[in-house]
Amino acid sequence: MAEKRDYYEVLGVQKNATDDELKKAYRKLAIKYHPDRQQGKSDEEKKAAEEKFKEAAEAYDVLSNKDKRARYDQFGFAGAQGGFGGGGAGMSMDDIFSQFGDIFGGFGFGGFGGGGARGGRRVQRGSDLRVRVRLNLKDVAHGVEKKLKIPRMVSCNACNGTGAKNGTQLETCPTCHGSGVETRIQRTILGTMQTQSECHTCGGKGKIIKERCPECGGQGLMKKDDVITINIPAGVGEGMTLKMSGKGNEAPGGGIPGDLLIVIEEEHDDKLHRDGNDLVYNLMLDIPTAVFGGKVEVPTVDGRVRVTIEPGTQPGKILRLRGKGLPSPDSYGTGDLLINVTVYIPEQLSADERKAFESIKNSSNMKPSETTKNRIFDRFRRFFEN
Repeated sequence: MAEKRDYYEVLGVQKNATDDELKKAYRKLAIKYHPDRQQGKSDEEKKAAEEKFKEAAEAYDVLSNKDKRARYDQFGFAGAQGGFGGGGAGMSMDDIFSQFGDIFGGFGFGGFGGGGARGGRRVQRGSDLRVRVRLNLKDVAHGVEKKLKIPRMVSCNACNGTGAKNGTQLETCPTCHGSGVETRIQRTILGTMQTQSECHTCGGKGKIIKERCPECGGQGLMKKDDVITINIPAGVGEGMTLKMSGKGNEAPGGGIPGDLLIVIEEEHDDKLHRDGNDLVYNLMLDIPTAVFGGKVEVPTVDGRVRVTIEPGTQPGKILRLRGKGLPSPDSYGTGDLLINVTVYIPEQLSADERKAFESIKNSSNMKPSETTKNRIFDRFRRFFEN
């Protein structure tokens, strides 16, 4: 299987391309590789053009959507497609025609804008379902399996999804005679123009119901609670949307089922803060530990670990535990745990404590050198610049 190409590369645009630039680039490619432009070519050439056509549609589907584009820029293909085989790679030609039909206005290509099969009856598509799933940091770090009870619209058992009363038949639409489209011929100053639109009588189905199914009221669908198992990959982030193709609402008449969209929400963690793939923990040391050094425990997603504090550790120092952060959704490594050190200064002192501090107040070791001051202030300055 060929390696997926960067979406910006596919469309031949820069990463800061505007919406108009994206649309123009996609339109150019889609017209070039449109099936109607491949007449007379070999089967191999037609197949290659179809793959290019789908590849361009996939890229435009992601980059033309503000949220998908932001996730793609941050997480790559996993962010845009959610790790469930979503995106244009799973789009049928009918899906592309339905979704992007307006791109081809005025070029005379058949089958666009009808939401379904080219030049014939409209293939209905079920609606998508959207659910929110809350994850803690451990779920994000290792991935997790979730079982969700989801109410879906499924094909009616009584009528097998036709919408017609059991024992009766669907009848051919008298308006379009089963084609699903209405053809109109108009005479204009530019000559005779022929247009096609979805049949207003049958809604593009080519068939009409005479007696409705009493169970579903002619809809062909009924509500049912399904338990769906979702395998959420490691490294997902807040707001990322995963897609399970075909797990949304079914379509009447055996059409294309919709998708299940899983929106990720992260639970707040009292101790660890997420910064991309890194985790940040704020560690407050007492003065003796900062001065003399020692061992302290810090939390990670997999439990607490002991960390060595070097003598003379200054406030603002960052300790890094490599590989203790979160994995990249693209499997490009794992982040780190960053331990941000602060030192607690007592607000009140006993008489003995005050006397002890007074005794060392004027010691040269209690006053930082210029080198030490510059090093500490540089660290704070870099922190605020980032």
